[in-house]
Amino acid sequence: MNFKDATDGLFDRIDHAELAEALGVSVASIRQARLTPTAKAYREAPKNWESAAIRLAEKQVWHYRRLIEQIRKSGASSGR
Repeated sequence: MNFKDATDGLFDRIDHAELAEALGVSVASIRQARLTPTAKAYREAPKNWESAAIRLAEKQVWHYRRLIEQIRKSGASSGR
């Protein structure tokens, strides 16, 4: 694994679109639910958002765990 591949993996993140897809709602719904409750465009969070957030967070944990192992493996194989 080289520096670019490792840092590309490190910079991965979940965005509004991925959360919206997991919840079956629009990106606008996600953005509105993130507004302060006093904002005119504020909307309630989508149903079951907690489960979707947990699934996406777990996916990120696994992503970073794999990245760590790949970096360690490539460092060990290069004699570092």
